Amino acid sequence: MDILNLQDKRILVTGGAGFLGRQVVNQLLEAGSSLDKITIPRSSECDLRSLVACQRAADQQDVIIHLAAHVGGIGLNQLKPAELFYDNLMMGAQLIHAAYEAGVQKFVCVGTICAYPKFTPVPFQEDDLWEGYPEETNAPYGIAKKALLVQLQAYRQQYGFDGIYLLPVNLYGPEDNFNPTSSHVIPALVRKVYEAQKRGDKSLPVWGDGSPSREFLYSTDAARGIVLATQRYNQPDAVNLGTNQEITIRDLVELICELMEFQGEIVWQTDKPNGQPRRCLDTQRAKDRFGFVAEVDFRQGLKNTIDWYRQHPDPLLA
Repeated sequence: MDILNLQDKRILVTGGAGFLGRQVVNQLLEAGSSLDKITIPRSSECDLRSLVACQRAADQQDVIIHLAAHVGGIGLNQLKPAELFYDNLMMGAQLIHAAYEAGVQKFVCVGTICAYPKFTPVPFQEDDLWEGYPEETNAPYGIAKKALLVQLQAYRQQYGFDGIYLLPVNLYGPEDNFNPTSSHVIPALVRKVYEAQKRGDKSLPVWGDGSPSREFLYSTDAARGIVLATQRYNQPDAVNLGTNQEITIRDLVELICELMEFQGEIVWQTDKPNGQPRRCLDTQRAKDRFGFVAEVDFRQGLKNTIDWYRQHPDPLLA
């Protein structure tokens, strides 16, 4: 296996100032990169929906790790499906093309679990990606991101461009996005319980009926997997990053309430959407091809996330 030495590489990390991006930068530094060779474009100065901005960003880079995304939970997907489709497709498609034109040595595209069909055999295997339509509430986002896999495979086939595509499962951890309008399930629930405790509520309303299952990957594990793939993987096949362990939303809510010592009643809002019925990944390909295995225990990771939020709550709630 050829290992890409990152020590002298100029590396662009889109979304590098974000939740996952900060962890990826830390892992790059641990892998031998130097901070002065890592570029983190800020959206206020570099709008990746613009081809010119993508060309400027890709110029003189050796490696690009594309993490930037317009993303959120079920609520945001229902409210802004057009924006989520357009923004994610334009950012990725133009950056890939700009990277190819600029002679970038390696392009690492981080996709989404939302790309999988709504009804995928569990555990999800990468070869099942095209066996059906994604879950309707997040299909525009999922399809936009999945199109980038096709683009990378086409550019590899025609141009010999080294682009890889990774599919991390739902992420969580300290410093996550806890904004209720755009957060994913774990930070949304942690904040919801925190607010209920602050108000002294005796009940906790939660969307859906609790039956769907989800798999969660701690942010430092995800970042380590991304950097391992950057160094060690050079094939066209998409690769899952996950833990191969699932938990129902019902059990997740109960576990968060237990860890936060919330004693109130959980009220399931069954008129609200559940989202995809089950999510659990087959993670064998990542282990076989670049040696990635998740390490952080879920209960401990959840406790770390809760502890961080209690120390950094929304100023309006503190």
